[in-house]
Amino acid sequence: MERVMSLASQRAVVIFSKSSCDMCYTIKTFFKELGVNTEVYEIDEVPRGREIERVLARLGLRPIVPAVFIGGQLVGGTNEVMALHLSGSLIPMLRQAGAIWL
Repeated sequence: MERVMSLASQRAVVIFSKSSCDMCYTIKTFFKELGVNTEVYEIDEVPRGREIERVLARLGLRPIVPAVFIGGQLVGGTNEVMALHLSGSLIPMLRQAGAIWL
């Protein structure tokens, strides 16, 4: 758990992803189009990726990826990010985390 939380707090926006996941690709593209510089960990390609996957599962993520952290806090997956965006809460959250300056 400590390793995941440490990785999640290294940048304003951190995404745990799998290289073959379509929704992961979608969420990474979405943040890129918003001008957010994310840190992405492809858990199927990094050492100890299975351990990260188990931790994300323990955090209650279903599906496990994409797992988005903003300002070191777990936001959730694609559905949660899109719900925040549609409600108008995502951009202020990204500003507060220092991810964007718009």
